[in-house]
Amino acid sequence: MTNKIFTLTEKSTGKSITLDQYDSSIGHNVVDISKIASDLNIFTYDVGFGATACCESTITYIDGAKGILQYRGIPIEQLAEKSNYIEICYLLLFGKLPTQSELSDFNDSVLKATQIDKKFIAFDGLFERDAHPMSMIIASLASMAADKNNNVDIHSKESRDSFCINMIGKILSISAAAFRFSSNKAFIPSNDQLNYCSNLVNMFFSDNAELTLSNTITEKAIDILFTLHADHEQNCSTSSVRLSGSSGVNPYASIAAGVAALWGPAHGGANEAVINMLDEIGTTDNIPKYLAKAKDKNDPFRLMGFGHRVYKSHDPRATIIRKTCHEVLADVDQEDNSLLALAIELEKIALNDEYFKSKNLYPNVDFYSGIIYKALNIPPNMFTVMFTIARVSGWVSHWKEMMEDSSSRIGRPRQRYTGEYDKDYTDISSR
Repeated sequence: MTNKIFTLTEKSTGKSITLDQYDSSIGHNVVDISKIASDLNIFTYDVGFGATACCESTITYIDGAKGILQYRGIPIEQLAEKSNYIEICYLLLFGKLPTQSELSDFNDSVLKATQIDKKFIAFDGLFERDAHPMSMIIASLASMAADKNNNVDIHSKESRDSFCINMIGKILSISAAAFRFSSNKAFIPSNDQLNYCSNLVNMFFSDNAELTLSNTITEKAIDILFTLHADHEQNCSTSSVRLSGSSGVNPYASIAAGVAALWGPAHGGANEAVINMLDEIGTTDNIPKYLAKAKDKNDPFRLMGFGHRVYKSHDPRATIIRKTCHEVLADVDQEDNSLLALAIELEKIALNDEYFKSKNLYPNVDFYSGIIYKALNIPPNMFTVMFTIARVSGWVSHWKEMMEDSSSRIGRPRQRYTGEYDKDYTDISSR
């Protein structure tokens, strides 16, 4: 629905324009500001795009004030309890829950796609063993883009769907290969007799291609984490996929752009930063000192895992994952229980501190996910990789949606220029 109710007037000239408002099905409505630049010769100014809607989407809805997250209209709490990651992938991609036969066919297609040509994971000789696995994933995707540059027709629905399914399968094998290379172990291929998360456990930790591993608690925890991380609307990495994809580039390269964006500590690397923070704090006795440091604007220390760019009440994913965290640590019964005790005490103290309460610094999903991964013997440098595996389903869904949107155009943000101008060139002899 469109209502022409906004009028903008430039005071210096008295010129006015009417702006269209477009209603959303739920959440914020939007105002089309595209005419401001052409009619008034000014740009809107929104650093970080925090108040700018860059597209129309039907995939994920977030209400940060109320702590709501929904995939295709279904609350994340219901999906975490009743669904599984592969069904979530189908839901995100195709906009509906699958029938049993559709789910079976989709699952088979994804598992088939986990098979990978070893030339795409030939990291030996290109990387040192201590290289960050995210760099290996980017390199692998770049090589796939080069190899498949003429094999993905972005204008064909069949080709787009095939790419999306292939990407969900391939990211599992690429990530497993990066983990095994970092661990100086041979690659273990996927097993089509195992489900997606069982394959991950086996490909990561089995020492024999013929010997399969199984751990129900571990697989359940990974499945829930992947469900919670599958999509999160127009975040930095998803926007990177959309922006790069808007140019028409090979979609494997677009996913590589998303991986690069996710790698940052302020985005996908936040759960690794939580573990580093807890290690730095050390004991519960040190919590008051570190809370004081977090409040000091002149101190570089930051309380990781609290607060969120979008959620201003609570992160609904954190509520779900806290229970899973307890289940995992009870199952593994290892020294990481002390880390959980430190995390819970930090959470308790911070949430009762007026400073953090006034700033709505509630625990987010990263606060607990890193502890779970550490308990599962996944090293910190793989935490963001685990996030990547999960988020690929969201990335390809947004890429697919954008490619099927006739109103999409190449992304081109503008700027406020504050530099010098009209300067004469100075010859090098006079400088």
